[in-house]
Amino acid sequence: MKSQPITLAVLAAITLASCNRDVQYDASGNFEATDVTLSAESSGKILMFDVNEGDTVTAGQFIALIDTAQLHFQKEQLLFQRSASKVSRPDISLQLASLRRELDKQIYERDRVQRLLADGAATSKQLDDINSTIRVLEDRISAQQSTLNNNTASINESSSAIESQIRQISDKIEDCKIISPTSGTILTKYCEPGEYVIPGKPVVKVADLSKIYLRAYFTSTQLADIRLGQQVTVVANFGGDKLYDYPGTITWISSESEFTPKNIQTQDSRSNLVYAVKIAVKNDGRLKIGGFGNVKL
Repeated sequence: MKSQPITLAVLAAITLASCNRDVQYDASGNFEATDVTLSAESSGKILMFDVNEGDTVTAGQFIALIDTAQLHFQKEQLLFQRSASKVSRPDISLQLASLRRELDKQIYERDRVQRLLADGAATSKQLDDINSTIRVLEDRISAQQSTLNNNTASINESSSAIESQIRQISDKIEDCKIISPTSGTILTKYCEPGEYVIPGKPVVKVADLSKIYLRAYFTSTQLADIRLGQQVTVVANFGGDKLYDYPGTITWISSESEFTPKNIQTQDSRSNLVYAVKIAVKNDGRLKIGGFGNVKL
């Protein structure tokens, strides 16, 4: 008689488990996360690469460094050229100073001769000679100023070109730093320190596992029952009786149908065309990319 309650409890557990296995879900799919593959933007040897798979990184965090020695040498050379260009720029006012002083002297002399000519103490030829000298000096100043202006413009253009090259080299140096654009977890590390990389070669893959979603598939007859922003229940299936419920929100519904993926079972097994739906789920640390889940509307 004492064993009867135990027997009843066992039967109740078996019945409950049988009921759980018979639960009908509206859709199923796999968990995914938006990942970002960071690639090299320059060629060179990886000098620093201190992160490992599974590490957590933050947005803006430095991840790896590609050798920048040659770029720094090029930038240093350009900086020297820029300094030399500044030194070679002519000082126009200084180079014309002596001619301007001579012109001022001749103008003063012309005024003096004009006064003497008015008093009959000078000749017209003296005045003509001074005016001729003034015109020559003005022409020389104008010609030299034009030459100096052209030289200055040429040097300024050369300096601008050097500045542009310096900015390009600085940008290339920045490209040697691989920075995470988002916070997340290192999923895959494609290279190791010391390896040579070229532009476009994948270096690391990062995904924010706190923002995970279930890509489930619904038949066309179910579309009328779902909408964006709808709250649903996502049941994560870890195998056996390890089922965990999570609140989910429908964030995306595909506008095009597709053939049912082979690893997905729909409520209507006869349906060949289904619609993909993304359901956002808050990850408590258990959910993993590729894991299986069901949906209850």
